[in-house]
Amino acid sequence: MNAARTSAMHAARDTRGFAFESTLGKVARVLTGQYGVTVAFSPDGPRVEPGRIVIPDYELNGGVERDVLIGYLDLLVARAKHASLAQLDALPAGVAATLAQVIDDRRVCAQLLDEYPGARWFIGKLRVHAAERARQRWPKLHWRDRLIWLVERALWDEQPSPTEASHSLIAALHASQDLLDEARASGSTARSIATAQALVARVRALSAGDVNSMAFTADPLEDIETETVAASSAPLNDDDTLLPDQGNTASPPSDQSGGEQADNAVGMGQSLGDAQQPSARTEGEAAAVPHAARARLSIPLATEFDDIADLTGQGDSTAWRELRAQARADTAPLKEKLERALSADERTRWRREQERGEIDRTSLARLATSPGYRTPFRTQRAAKGRDVAVSLLIDRSGSMAGRKIELARLCATALCDALTQLSFDCEVLGYCSLESAPMKQLYERQRAAGADLRRYNRFVERLDLKVYKRFGAADLSGIARIDCGHENPDGEALAWAATRLADHPAERRILMVFSDGYPSTGDGDPQVLRSDLRERVAAIGKRGIELVGIGVLTDAVEDFYPHNVVVSRLAELPLTVFSVLSAMLLKR
Repeated sequence: MNAARTSAMHAARDTRGFAFESTLGKVARVLTGQYGVTVAFSPDGPRVEPGRIVIPDYELNGGVERDVLIGYLDLLVARAKHASLAQLDALPAGVAATLAQVIDDRRVCAQLLDEYPGARWFIGKLRVHAAERARQRWPKLHWRDRLIWLVERALWDEQPSPTEASHSLIAALHASQDLLDEARASGSTARSIATAQALVARVRALSAGDVNSMAFTADPLEDIETETVAASSAPLNDDDTLLPDQGNTASPPSDQSGGEQADNAVGMGQSLGDAQQPSARTEGEAAAVPHAARARLSIPLATEFDDIADLTGQGDSTAWRELRAQARADTAPLKEKLERALSADERTRWRREQERGEIDRTSLARLATSPGYRTPFRTQRAAKGRDVAVSLLIDRSGSMAGRKIELARLCATALCDALTQLSFDCEVLGYCSLESAPMKQLYERQRAAGADLRRYNRFVERLDLKVYKRFGAADLSGIARIDCGHENPDGEALAWAATRLADHPAERRILMVFSDGYPSTGDGDPQVLRSDLRERVAAIGKRGIELVGIGVLTDAVEDFYPHNVVVSRLAELPLTVFSVLSAMLLKR
């Protein structure tokens, strides 16, 4: 069996697409012993679902070797057969949950290797791949994520590299040796969870000084509770990439505290696209930022001077074709993979015990033993999964000028072009504020008359709002006219975009906001503007709109949006945002 399995896998390496998926599906059915198990590729893999195994999308994430993907299949089959997925899913997201998965993965893989020794080659390839991912991302990982990786290394009897072997990490492992031994001896998912929780408690005690360990001398920022690490002083290189601190490879990451924070670990059980996933901070965490001003909205002196221009279909056709060609060249493989993943996700659902339809194999035994049994059939019903409306809201402030706005324009083109082809409705909006002479005159008159203006926070600037592509429009050329203005009153613009989206009929509504800093106007109180944005974000969340903040070379979005992703390299903006949106569209 093992020799045939290995031969089939190597033969399948020369095939592509659905043929490879079909081969993996056959292997999965053999290994699990479950008829009907399917295998699909998706950007938000790996994961196990009832009747389906989802593997990370190999082309979407840089051409991963097929043997690595087969290793993912073996890992997920081991989970499906030997782990209690319900117990793991019941854990709250965090370090303990990630450690529990790491410990249980080692346990179930050992059981699988006992049953199928031929899987050792593919699991080995998966381990090599995980180590390479860790090496590439090490400077940007938080201390707790590094610790999780070294725990995983220890469980697989792998030695940490010189870069990974920092003093505090090795000391934490040494002080937890008895718990690591328990983790190796885990015989059930429940025991894996208990050991993970004990490990977290031990490291917290070490960090707090509650346990006597002279070797544990981590910096106060280097502990398991660390959420983010400031990097406002981190240098930039020529391609707008934040450089990590080169003086100490074991120091906490000096990235923008958002580009990677959603990826709680770098081990083999994590998605290849995790680095592009939005972080999952709660609204309470995002809002718990000290500020001097009392939480209130930013109220404009007047709104009659605000301007909303619909530029749908009014872009230069030549410029639009060039922009679309560039966008398609960059994201065509991603669109194809998303379409395949959506096709797999829109799987059929069965109605059983029917008098007509196709034979339900699970009813054959009853049909043979019960002469009067008349409902051995089943019928299928496709699950609808594309009733989603997507809005893109782009910060058009002056700081976005240059390369930022060019890539935001390209990003909007790529997303809207792909979404339209995939039958999703979308629109593209932009916002900024500009000084208005009539509004300034009104302000001067009010002030001269002695009016109480303390309740206002926008006095002389009008909103300049653009609709580059509205819902339902087939002509996307207006996107080519995305440009920059002056300031960015984010809260007011966000409320406008959310209102438009809420009025659009759809089962799900997704609003993505592109921003490169904190809200600002030329005459408003910055603290009130920030308070206003937090209030608007909280209100939009209560309306059921799925909101994501995209930070363009800034981690400011982390202070306002519970779900956010920070793009620290401008060139990666279109691909990163496409991956984030793909994961959201695939999520039910």
